[in-house]
This record gives sequence, C-alpha cells and structure tokens, in this order.
Amino acid sequence: MRNPLADKVTGIKPSGIRKFFDIVSERKDAISLGVGEPDFDTPWHIRDEGIYSLEKGKTFYTSNAGLKELREEICRYLQRKQGLVYDPLKEVVVTVGGSEAIDIGLRAMVNPGDEVLIPQPSYVSYEPCAVLAGAVPVIINLKAENEFRLTARELEEAVTDRTKILILPFPNNPTGAIMERRDLEAIAEVAVKRDLFVLSDEIYAELSYKEKHVSIAQMPGMKERTILINGFSKAYAMTGWRLGYACGPANILEQMTKIHQFAIMCAPTTSQYAAVEALRNGDEDVAEMCRAYNQRRRFLLNAFREMNLPCFEPFGAFYVFPCIKEFGMSSDDFATRFLDEENVAVVPGTAFGECGEGFLRISYAYSVEKLKIAMGRLERFVGRLREEQGKRQP
Repeated sequence: MRNPLADKVTGIKPSGIRKFFDIVSERKDAISLGVGEPDFDTPWHIRDEGIYSLEKGKTFYTSNAGLKELREEICRYLQRKQGLVYDPLKEVVVTVGGSEAIDIGLRAMVNPGDEVLIPQPSYVSYEPCAVLAGAVPVIINLKAENEFRLTARELEEAVTDRTKILILPFPNNPTGAIMERRDLEAIAEVAVKRDLFVLSDEIYAELSYKEKHVSIAQMPGMKERTILINGFSKAYAMTGWRLGYACGPANILEQMTKIHQFAIMCAPTTSQYAAVEALRNGDEDVAEMCRAYNQRRRFLLNAFREMNLPCFEPFGAFYVFPCIKEFGMSSDDFATRFLDEENVAVVPGTAFGECGEGFLRISYAYSVEKLKIAMGRLERFVGRLREEQGKRQP
C-alpha cells in the first residue's frame, strides 16, 4: 500500500502547548498555567443573546462572510477603537476563530515558494499554516534585550526578493510584548519600501496595559496592504464560541471568503448573534477583565523579583516570559521537572520557536489564588535548583 499521508503534514510537529496540557489533565490537584484561556465566564448578557437566538430558531446558515449585522458591528468597533474604516460587505469575513483567519489569509495570498516572515517566539500556528499554504517560512528571532519587539533593522535584514508577507503577532503570545506607534511606523516604512503585505494578528488588542493598542493598518500606506485579524476569544472570554474575523482589501477578502465558503460554509450562527451583543454592549466587561489581568500581571512580576528570576515587563496579552537560563537546563527539562516535582504545568519557551530556549511561558489567565499557590511552588523549586548548583560548584 502506498503511503496515504502528505509529507508536508507529517513533517509538522505537534503543538508543544498541548503536550503539557494533556499531561496535566491526568494529574490530580495539578495547577496548569499553560493554556491561554480566560478563567472568566462569558458575560451573561452575551450568553443570553446566544440563548435567545436559539429560542427564536435562528439556527440556519448565515451568509458565507457572516451575518451582515455582525460585520457592520465589527466595522463600527474598529472605527471607534482605531479609526479604521472598512466596508462591511466587501472587506470583512467572519471566521471560526482567529486561527482560521490566519490559515485562509495565507492560503489566499501565497504562491509556492513565496517567503513568509515569522517573528518568533510567537503563536504556534503561523509556521504550520505557512507550510500548508505552500510558502517558505523565514524565522526572525526576536531578542529579550529589545523586549521581544520586532525592529525595522531585523525586518530589513530578513527580506529577500521572494518575501511576500510579514506576520505581525502583537500583542504577543507568548512574551506579552507590544509594538508602540513609533515601532510600527518604522516597520511600515520597510513594508512599503519593500512591497510587503502584513498579516497582523491583533487577537489581544484589548489586553494592553501601557497604552491603547495601535494597529499597523493605521500607519500611512498600510491599510491597503494589511490583513487585520481579531476575534472574541480573549477579550470577551468566548474561547468555546469559536469566532474571529479578518478585515482587509476587498480583492484579498474576496479570495479568503471563497476558501472559507468551500472549507467551512459559515461561522457558527449562534456565536455570531452573541458576538453582535458583545460588540454593542461589552466594553465594560472587557475593561473589568483587563483590570483583573493587570493585577495578576503585577503580582507575577513582583513574585519573580522576590525570587530573583529575570523577566522583562510585558504590557500586553496575559502571559509572562521569565528567563531560566541561569539553571543550565533546557526549557523543556525545566518545565518537565517542575511538573513532576511541584505539580505545576508551564510551557517551555521552545514551543513558540527555538529562540524561546531559556524561557517559560506562564499564563495569568487564572485566579490570583491559584497564581499564589503556583508561585509558592515555583519559588521552592527555584531555591532547590540553586542549592543543587551550589553543591556542584567546587
């Protein structure tokens, strides 16, 4: 029998996040700080709208691009928040989470051999989606000394004649890094000069603790070459509703919608009705959750300072990325021992790219009570490792 499997699929490694999630799910009393999922329930008024749509029998397919009502609310939201103007009929598609938007965006835009620039550490789906689209992923290794921001110089050095798309993953998962306006202005200059398109993943846009989020689509000359991706999972605690969206130039969105039409048909109808309510009346819910995340963020940074564990201050998303290089262990070994000895799961930095070696991703989308227990265990574990190092020294 011939091999039934595609080489490009079998060559893709499974997610390093799910590995530790699967292990901890089988352990009694384990604490998991590994999954990027809000611990809040979806706000009641949003759930209620979804329930109401079911009670009213609104269970049919929507148009392929999504409910017109929802696309209009998405456009109002982006204009209100970022001053961006999109045509709801031609420049928006509602997707099954932001991940689908990443997938169909790349498939609609790349030809075999086109290069896609992927700054890492970053979300685990970018590189596999580029490979599945037939592109050549080119990794840009972000640096801790730059607070894991992408610099114009790093971008310029990575561009070749075959480069077509830059993926811009900010606010960043796993580092929590952000790009401020001056950073984006410099990146935009390079993108325009080198004729690059940008796939801007802004799923954590609402979770920004230093200043209001800025999109690269706001920069001069960039709206017409940017696919803006966002969704409802993180800001509105709607992970299981599986709803995202993409906005961009009509000619690109038309082809993305075509792929979405054949592969998905349409995003879940119930979720779309709930999302309309989220955009219309969810600002205070988002602000309340953001305040809670910020409190947890400050708690973790203070805990790291007290245990002398280096960690740059992240200003976005709900992750911290502490450095564990002093222990001379791989990130995977550290995370495995920490789980085995202290029953706490974190994610090795290498799950998000090889340049994540020497770091851990810790999510603070968990209660302060759970974080306090986990940090107590981490302090004990770090102290034990330092004692072991002291005994090995002559």
